[in-house]
Amino acid sequence: MKKTYALLTLLLLLTSCNEPEARRPIYRSDNSEIRGSIDRNKKINAAQQLLFKRVMKKDSSLVFVSTPAGYWKAVQQKAAKAAPPKTGDFVSFNYKIQTIEGEILYDEMELGTVEYLVDKEELLPALRYAVKDLSLGEVGTFLMPSFLCYGYQGDEEKIGINQPLRLTLQLKSIKREENLKESK
Repeated sequence: MKKTYALLTLLLLLTSCNEPEARRPIYRSDNSEIRGSIDRNKKINAAQQLLFKRVMKKDSSLVFVSTPAGYWKAVQQKAAKAAPPKTGDFVSFNYKIQTIEGEILYDEMELGTVEYLVDKEELLPALRYAVKDLSLGEVGTFLMPSFLCYGYQGDEEKIGINQPLRLTLQLKSIKREENLKESK
C-alpha cells in the first residue's frame, strides 16, 4: 500500500510540475483602418494636385515643373550654373510660407535665416527637398502638398490641417562637406 501511495504521489508530482501553457492572442487580419487611411490620403493628395494646377494656370509668370516627390517647383531667379547642395553640405537660406493663393503666413523676417546641415538635421520635409533643388543664389517657388508640410496636424497657429503651402526659398550660401572637413 505504501508503494502505491508513493507511486501515486510521484506521478502527481511529475504531472503537476509542468509550466502552464500561455494562451496565444487571437490574430485578426483586418486592414480596414489602414485601407481607409490610404484612401483618404489619396483623395487629399489628388485634390491638392488639382488645386496646384489651377494656381499654376492663373500664375503664368512662373514655369512650374513636377517632381517625383509630388511637389511642383519654379525657379524665379536663376544663378550661375552650380551644383545644388548634397548630403553633408552646410547651407543657409531664407524662406517664406504662403497659402497656395499667395497670402503670406510667415515672412522671411519672422522666420529668419536658417542654417542647415543637409540631410543630417531635422527639418520640415518640404524644406529638405526645396534646399536640394536650388543652386547658390537661386530663388525658387515650391507648391508643396500637405504631407510634405505640416500634414494632418497643421502648426496649431497659422497653418491649418492638411493645408498645402507655397514656399519661396533663397539659397544664401553653401559650404561643401569637403571644405567643412578640411577646416576642422
